[in-house]
Amino acid sequence: GGEEGEGFHGEGYQEGYAEGSHLGVVEGRRYGSLHGAKMGSEIGCYLGFALTWQCLLQKCADEKNSKKRRALDSLIGMIQKFPYEDPTYDKLQEDLEKIRGKFKQVCSMLNIQSDFRIGTERSSLTF
Repeated sequence: GGEEGEGFHGEGYQEGYAEGSHLGVVEGRRYGSLHGAKMGSEIGCYLGFALTWQCLLQKCADEKNSKKRRALDSLIGMIQKFPYEDPTYDKLQEDLEKIRGKFKQVCSMLNIQSDFRIGTERSSLTF
């Protein structure tokens, strides 16, 4: 009966493999959600910021503010198109950099210090 011994070995291997790949998925998901959450909260802050300013600027519709509004609109558009639900998207980092750049541009148009870093490691406490 050499065959049944082999079958058993195969089953054990499959179980081990299934468990291992399950652990891999769990770890990967935890890692991904950790980084995704960080990215999500950063982008969420930008969006909240942009929407707030969009509302503020709607009240004063002069020529000077239309430029700022256009910049905000394009920032909001970039954020809304950003596929942060898709971890396989290969330009994730690139697009994130573009959004950060746009955010800085908007901040300087609004005369706001854009170096208030939102929840990223660089924010060291300075008094």
